[in-house]
Amino acid sequence: MITARIRNTRSLVMPVLIFSVLAVAMVSLLVGAAPLSIADVWSGLRDGDGVTGLIVREIRMPRMLLSVTIGAFLGLSGAALQGLLQNPLAEAAIFGAPQAAALGAVLVLYLGFSDALSFWLPLASICGAGLSGALLYLLVGRQGSIIGFILAGLALGSFTGAAISLVINLSANPFAITEIVFWLMGSFEDRSVKHVFLSLPFLIVASVLIFLNGRGYRALTLGADTASSLGINVAVVQWTTVTAIAIGTGAGVAVSGAIGFVGLIAPHLARSLAGADPQRILAPSAFLGSILLTCADIAVRLIPSTSEIKIGAVTSLLGAPLFLYLVIARRYSSAGTLE
Repeated sequence: MITARIRNTRSLVMPVLIFSVLAVAMVSLLVGAAPLSIADVWSGLRDGDGVTGLIVREIRMPRMLLSVTIGAFLGLSGAALQGLLQNPLAEAAIFGAPQAAALGAVLVLYLGFSDALSFWLPLASICGAGLSGALLYLLVGRQGSIIGFILAGLALGSFTGAAISLVINLSANPFAITEIVFWLMGSFEDRSVKHVFLSLPFLIVASVLIFLNGRGYRALTLGADTASSLGINVAVVQWTTVTAIAIGTGAGVAVSGAIGFVGLIAPHLARSLAGADPQRILAPSAFLGSILLTCADIAVRLIPSTSEIKIGAVTSLLGAPLFLYLVIARRYSSAGTLE
């Protein structure tokens, strides 16, 4: 009876998450310096004329689409990494991938190789994130300990941070520091439809690659040897996952900067709703990532300040305490008391 009740409850997870994504997406269109009603948003989407149409179509719609799609990939990539490595702390931001992607973007911009709307920008970010992921995997490997991953990630993050600081010092551009803060802390401010089209193809390809590996993540819970005996090519799963995360992270960073903790928290929330199956939590993690990042983007517009707060600061302030709470709750649930 209890099992049937749990199954019935989990069957409602996806409809509730889909509705929640649609709800926060609508709120994102309503909230801003000029508050709009639902009728105003509908009028702006339908007609597109006047100030309301400009605000909805040219400012808030691209911003909402980016927060939903990038948030979805961040949640999905966190679930994929945790499933691949069987490591609850695995997430791209902790291990330096967004910082490396930001370094790639900063280099091509400040060396004059491309502009902010060129396809070379996400390609450079993808190369940076891919190099970071490959180095981490070579340094630690799939069986690496949590401490090993954290230390390797700190080393990679420190190196890329130092490289970005070097770019700041060498740049003759007086606006360099402002631009670097954008890449390091993330923002959806002043994003346009062009940024959506710049990132969306890469995000879709990366997400498809991860979903195709869902059965592999499930099999890896039994161990690499058992997964191989079940017909899973573990090496292919490993490298396609690293490639997918590099592609998606690079594309996201290229248009929004580095945003942390979403990919760490979303899979943990998904497990509490959909169970521990690494394949089953992929879609819930994606939807939860969309909800978390869109809510954070709404928050930065509501917080009073002289200039808009960077979204990466909000996700870190909210994500770190929530993650600590999840760790403590996990220890209580498994042992009945703190270990």
